[in-house]
Amino acid sequence: MKVTVVGCWGGFPKKLEATSGYLIQEDGFNLLVDCGSGVLSQLQSYIEVEDLDAVILSHYHHDHIADIGPLQFARLVKSHTGSTMPELPIYAHRFNETEFKKLSYKGFTIGEEYNPAVPITVGPFKISFLQTRHPVPCYAMRIEGKDQTVVYSADTSFQEEFIDFFHGADLLLMESNLYKGMDGASIGHTTSEEAGILAKESSVGHLVLTHLPHFGDLQQLVDEAKEQFDGPVTLATSGFVWSGE
Repeated sequence: MKVTVVGCWGGFPKKLEATSGYLIQEDGFNLLVDCGSGVLSQLQSYIEVEDLDAVILSHYHHDHIADIGPLQFARLVKSHTGSTMPELPIYAHRFNETEFKKLSYKGFTIGEEYNPAVPITVGPFKISFLQTRHPVPCYAMRIEGKDQTVVYSADTSFQEEFIDFFHGADLLLMESNLYKGMDGASIGHTTSEEAGILAKESSVGHLVLTHLPHFGDLQQLVDEAKEQFDGPVTLATSGFVWSGE
């Protein structure tokens, strides 16, 4: 399994970068997890638009879905230039019907509902869900390939339920939008310290801090997470690749 960080910023993209987007690949299958602002531009550094096989969304905040419209237009335009463009499935929950309906577009993309209580199969991946603590319905994902497992927190404040859900994963993509000592519970986000605690208690192999804040010294996030977790801790950057090491 190969994971590429396409975008890692919370709220809005830093200059020339992107908000949430993660490309997960196995056996030639290309899955995009979230599609935030700037993601489509960055994605084309790794694969062509027509080579994307599926998209899955954690929730409907702009920094996780802003480039769905541009992705749909891209597939429309590419179809007029001779590219074969099968209908692209975009998996999402249906607890916001207005946003869900926008996922289907003229036969180029189609919204596919996932029931968070039931695992789904997308290409070579088995994907399970856990509702997070966030102001809108949002779901963390456990993505299991043939030999490796990646877990993605999406947007959330700390909850102990993650310990079992994340347990034993090879890679944890954990949001760290706040620094140690800040109040994440009131806004639905996680601190660096809490990210480290979850990584430790879940016995994950590698912690990547993502959904990054636009303030403070980002290296501090890593240092604070390492106070709790003695495994490898990486600060997400656009283009960072994990392939099981």
